[in-house]
Amino acid sequence: MAHSNSAHDHDDLHVADDSHHIVSPMQYLAVYIALLVATGLTVGAAFIDLGPFNPILALAIACFKSVLVILFFMHVYYSSRLTMLTVAAGFFTFLVLIMMTLSDYMSRSWGLW
Repeated sequence: MAHSNSAHDHDDLHVADDSHHIVSPMQYLAVYIALLVATGLTVGAAFIDLGPFNPILALAIACFKSVLVILFFMHVYYSSRLTMLTVAAGFFTFLVLIMMTLSDYMSRSWGLW
């Protein structure tokens, strides 16, 4: 199969489906360090009393860590736009379910039962 280098095949940030992107060990190390820092933030946030915002902060940090894992360890960052759209739709669905759970949790009449 002949491969043309026209601008319609791929752009600078996203590689076309028929080629592979090699990730440098330094990039994996940077993501690993970011995940360790975020884990440290999660542990540190557990010792701070933020009232009803503790689970919100913990979930926000967890979402950040999951985005890093999805983008770099699962190589979605270098995948086609269709793959990115599929992952984004799944992530959006997850966020909707979390928001529905949090709205139920925060709207209950605590102490009345």
